[in-house]
Amino acid sequence: MNKLINNNFIKNVTKFNRSNLSLLSTNKIINSNSFVKHYTTSNEERDREEIREFIRQQSITDTRKIAKPKNAINRKVKRNLAYQHNRNPDNIILGGIVSSSQPVPPHIQVPPYVKGEKVIDMDLDDPIEIHTPESIAGMRAVCKLAKEILHFAGTLVKPGITTDEIDKIVHEEIIRRGAYPSPLGYKGFPKSICTSVNEILCHGIPDDRPLQNGDIINIDVTVYLNGYHGDTSATFPVGEIDEAAKKLINIAQKALFVGMEAVKPGEQFKEIGRAIQTMTHKHSFGVAAEFTGHGIGKTFHCAPYVFQCVNKFDFVMKPGMIFTVEPLVVESTTPFVEWEMWDDEWTIHTKDYGWSAQFEHTILVTEDGYEILTE
Repeated sequence: MNKLINNNFIKNVTKFNRSNLSLLSTNKIINSNSFVKHYTTSNEERDREEIREFIRQQSITDTRKIAKPKNAINRKVKRNLAYQHNRNPDNIILGGIVSSSQPVPPHIQVPPYVKGEKVIDMDLDDPIEIHTPESIAGMRAVCKLAKEILHFAGTLVKPGITTDEIDKIVHEEIIRRGAYPSPLGYKGFPKSICTSVNEILCHGIPDDRPLQNGDIINIDVTVYLNGYHGDTSATFPVGEIDEAAKKLINIAQKALFVGMEAVKPGEQFKEIGRAIQTMTHKHSFGVAAEFTGHGIGKTFHCAPYVFQCVNKFDFVMKPGMIFTVEPLVVESTTPFVEWEMWDDEWTIHTKDYGWSAQFEHTILVTEDGYEILTE
């Protein structure tokens, strides 16, 4: 489950870009010219645009050469091409009816936020946990379960089934395995998994819309077992999909793996974003810069932020760190994707309705590289 960089999450940032730009709190940005911009909760769209610009500036001020899209497909041309295949250009995803949350038996251990404990949002300069052998063992167990639940969820994907039905079946399987579905009740999220279809970028709430032949769906699974969270996601085809959707899914998978290949002890976290953006833009797809991977363990979301674009986050990876890599790859006429949030305050769709695909793993930094805990 992605973390969103916006005024709801950024609080005290002092180390993100020490040389040129520092975010000092949720309500101000200061750069080397002492130019101050204030964030307010009264205009979240403006705030998001300021942070998009901040991310863009991180990219354009980088000194190394980054591949740029050369032949990005015009939106009209892309939609005409889609129409020639299976995709209906008028089939825009709309919110359906969301059923009640599924019950959880009393014997299931629940995360602290379900019992009313306040979720404390992570900061960019928070210390990054070095996991102990005990917590690594706990994370291996929960991530193994998350992988198995995601695989099970994928077998349910077919034309005609609703995302609500998938959610209910997956919820029951998680409970049967003695775990808790981490999204349920997290900051008010009403369901046990996230289901993001076609142009839904992320955080889609399962509802009564049946999946249609030619759709693609990202299913994001996080489970809580014995005090630890394990997080993983994948994008699945629904029936027969067109060539454009196949390419999108393929590049999203490659983006995940080039990001993971940048994980090694002694390397800076920014190399993950550099690798993802370079490969994604090479193939003329966009990235959603404000949505990031994150640290994970006993806390659902914790330091570090793991950006999927060029940045100057200079923290160093060390053995024992655990975090997610989860690039969002999008059909887009621009390198950095514009998006909008639904009134449910969760569902994110691409502004020009380009489709999105995502794959995610939880990663452990080892002495000589990395271990994929959710593989």
